Amino acid sequence: MPANDPDKHTAPPLPDPLRVPVADSHTHLDMQSGTVEEALAKAASVGVTTVVQVGCDLAGSRWAAETAAAHDAVHATVALHPNEAPRIVHGDPGGTSRPPGAGGGRSRQGARAPGGPAALDEALAEIDRLAALPQVKGVGETGLDYFRTGPEGMEAQERSFRAHIEIAKRHGKALVIHDRDAHADVLRVLKEEGAPERTVFHCYSGDAEMAETCAAAGYFMSFAGNVTFKNAQNLRDAVAVAPLELLLVETDAPFLTPVPYRGRPNAPYLVPITVRALAEVRGIDEDALATALGANTARAFGY
Repeated sequence: MPANDPDKHTAPPLPDPLRVPVADSHTHLDMQSGTVEEALAKAASVGVTTVVQVGCDLAGSRWAAETAAAHDAVHATVALHPNEAPRIVHGDPGGTSRPPGAGGGRSRQGARAPGGPAALDEALAEIDRLAALPQVKGVGETGLDYFRTGPEGMEAQERSFRAHIEIAKRHGKALVIHDRDAHADVLRVLKEEGAPERTVFHCYSGDAEMAETCAAAGYFMSFAGNVTFKNAQNLRDAVAVAPLELLLVETDAPFLTPVPYRGRPNAPYLVPITVRALAEVRGIDEDALATALGANTARAFGY
């Protein structure tokens, strides 16, 4: 969508409803406009009856847990985003693990604690406490992100990632992976630490070969709206070879809005567009895919 398009801030229209309900396995309601109730109602009207609200920092993780406690259709995950860990260690006063201007930041408040390893340990202890709550179904998004964090932040990212893996295993929760430009190291750390029983690669970004590696390990692969992008053949190739029982669908809203609305605000109600794109790649019936996606998400997050 052109940068000067007058519709770029306008919410896309409702897609045709799915006949079989599915879940948005990864969304950020705290970065979207409108109320939680409005978002859930709009999603439910097109067959997206469950959402997983994902925490990226302490404030966002607390908000996710509170929101899941208040809404039966919402499940929470809690974590320090990979980009959050070096910020904490280096005492960066920035309050978000997302790029500047990335969203509403409803949960992004409060002063940053002084930096250093102790500050990261303190933050991880809070994630550990939140992970024990019954409405919290996962630990994430955690992992490695080499796109925005340089070599100086890698040690903090990996230490945080390893701690999240341990937290997920100890509480019996799903692990939600953020992997950007770090495939080999993410897989290495999972192998070294021993992955939790349920591990989800959020916004899967690898190729078909990596999908086969993930499948062999039993990792779930969650695909977002970028699978519809013209330059994303590697993702479509991965969808084609991933076992049906390990596929999930997500928005990562407000990011990664699927074509033909790329560049406009994303939200859980747009999941049907991505479901239909996945069904086309797989060459299977939309209802059959939706049935699998719904069951897979419930199995992945244990609800």
